[in-house]
Amino acid sequence: MFAYTGSGPYCYAHSLAMMLGPAAPPVGAIETLTGSPFGVQLIGGTQPFFDPYGWDPELGLDAAVELLGWTCERSHGGTAQEALARLRAGGPALVGPVDMRLLPYTPGGGGDHYVVVLAVERDTVVLHDPHGHPFATLPADDFLGAWRAEAVEYLDTSYVMRTGFVRVRDTSVEQALRASLPAAARWLAGRDDLPVPPGTLGGAAAVLRLAEQVDGGLDGTARGMLVHFGVRLGARRLADAAAWLGNVGLPEPAEIAWEQARVLGALQYPLVTGDDGAVAAGLRRLAPGYDRLRSALG
Repeated sequence: MFAYTGSGPYCYAHSLAMMLGPAAPPVGAIETLTGSPFGVQLIGGTQPFFDPYGWDPELGLDAAVELLGWTCERSHGGTAQEALARLRAGGPALVGPVDMRLLPYTPGGGGDHYVVVLAVERDTVVLHDPHGHPFATLPADDFLGAWRAEAVEYLDTSYVMRTGFVRVRDTSVEQALRASLPAAARWLAGRDDLPVPPGTLGGAAAVLRLAEQVDGGLDGTARGMLVHFGVRLGARRLADAAAWLGNVGLPEPAEIAWEQARVLGALQYPLVTGDDGAVAAGLRRLAPGYDRLRSALG
């Protein structure tokens, strides 16, 4: 395996790494611990995401923090001014999800996003944005609008932040990864204990339905999401999972995840160029790999 290193939309993994400081493992390990590589979902039957059925970043962050032997305080809700007071008193803080579209210093962005707020200085928020903006600043009112996160569908509250990170257990990254494997297998099997929008599909069924949609003409929203976000994120997640599964001595699931990453990553070019036949064929090659990965994990 020749591991990937480079840019990519790992916003919450990078944000958590910043909060953990020198004790943080590599971001690829953090992402794997969140459970995100272990599945795929077609939300509402139309929105493709290469993460597990019922999964969201809030669940993933909580899982990674606990597996790594840390605790933190998650707070949320209240009025905008109450939230700003919490942030002013509690920083630095891992903040999110926020609505990236409403962050004025990063034009053209969209979707849910996570950042690390360093301080609130008078009426200005100072933050590290892992999308490539260290020490970004913006007016507090603008930040509050993004932090309200009204467009983030998986969130049922607003103004979410995590502070007070404390290490309570000495755990190596390898120990954490081994401890995460039962949850990874459950994600791949398809959990039925989490709310999802009507019509949502998971696993191979989601990928095969997406292939059918490509055959029939993929709508612009779904294609844009795949081109600009979904494929590169999903392929990197799988590649990182493959590397870390190999690091803990699991060659069979590592090889399956690696092949999944290769098949998914190869969809970028035909998606951009409009070769929908190649896209649909690639998705059909991808679909059975999730069940193979689940079986290999045991």
